[in-house]
Amino acid sequence: MRTETTHPWISFRLNLQKASPKLWQLLGEAKSKCQHLAGVPLKPAIAKNMHAIYLARGALATTAIEGNTLSEKEALKVVKGKSNLPKSQKYLAKEIENILTVTNDIMDEVEKRGDKDISSDDIKKYNGFILDGLAVEDHVVPGKYRDCGIEVSTYIGPTQEDVTKLVEDFCAWMNGQTFKVTSDDPLINAIIKAIVAHIYMAWIHPFGDGNGRTSRILEFRFLMEGGVPSPAAHLLSNHYNKTRTEYYKRLEGASKNGGDLLPFLGYAIEGFVDELREQLKDVKKQQWEVAWQNYIHEVLGDKKNASIQRQLRLLLALPPNNEYYSKAELVELSPQIARLYANKTTKTLSRDVNNLKKLGLIKIEDGKISAKAEIILSFLPRSKRGVLPASFEDDAEESFK
Repeated sequence: MRTETTHPWISFRLNLQKASPKLWQLLGEAKSKCQHLAGVPLKPAIAKNMHAIYLARGALATTAIEGNTLSEKEALKVVKGKSNLPKSQKYLAKEIENILTVTNDIMDEVEKRGDKDISSDDIKKYNGFILDGLAVEDHVVPGKYRDCGIEVSTYIGPTQEDVTKLVEDFCAWMNGQTFKVTSDDPLINAIIKAIVAHIYMAWIHPFGDGNGRTSRILEFRFLMEGGVPSPAAHLLSNHYNKTRTEYYKRLEGASKNGGDLLPFLGYAIEGFVDELREQLKDVKKQQWEVAWQNYIHEVLGDKKNASIQRQLRLLLALPPNNEYYSKAELVELSPQIARLYANKTTKTLSRDVNNLKKLGLIKIEDGKISAKAEIILSFLPRSKRGVLPASFEDDAEESFK
């Protein structure tokens, strides 16, 4: 193949002997955080909403790298089937819908059959899904290998005559022993495999369009097969999108340095861990809010008189975010609260507020009221400051600010 001469870095070899201790440490942290995320129960409505948010972020990230300009809010509407973009922007929603189609297909397959060897047909199918219904150049056929040369910025892809063989060799490498014995842990193997697959698919560039998205979809698949929970399997795309200039620089550097994958692996894994930390902050916040609601029910829920039940509903409507509300604002927290106090005097509201303060459930400052949700933090196991990871302690203190 001409590629052996023109693109010697496409060697289908991985050498981790010079990987730094920091790289393995980050991989261990990534594994731990993925397992934590996979085992966290949340209320069904909260879990569903968080899944939709991260699905929207992931789908948007992998298309935004290619130029999609929708906001996260607009992408979330697409995920929830509530998009109402003008006709001139429909293609932006279609790009995200296509990513949703292929990621949902992958999630369904992984849940049903677990791991499966990757094939060139799979890769073609993913590209076909990605480009389905989108305007492409005349020489581009979705799901078909390119029949011409390709150049992206300063990178020139392998000759089209070598593409079929390169993809077959790629699949054989992915399915072989290399990524089954990278470490002693399947999840860590999968993270490394996913990132390496991404790099190689970007190097081979087998299609006339959608190569970047196909690379990131392969990454998503291998992460899912390795046991990464679905919301976290999108996070590498988020990292690449946030650091787009560095992303392209690292990709280019990996080919120019002769195919040494360690710099890109380090960049990707460090970003993955950063994204996991942020995602866990969201999850912890949801857990602590659920704990706060449960505590409210524990203190007030078994009281049957009408005034206590009214105070219970008022406290549940008060956001546990350390924001302060005037009494007038309290009764406007929700339509239900407005109805509860519609026929009550201001004295009733004052009595309710005073009772909640006496119970230690609210705090008052300059006449304004806030939920005392930080009381939940006192129920954490006792430990010396600094024994727990700093991120955990910081998250705990910031969740109710």
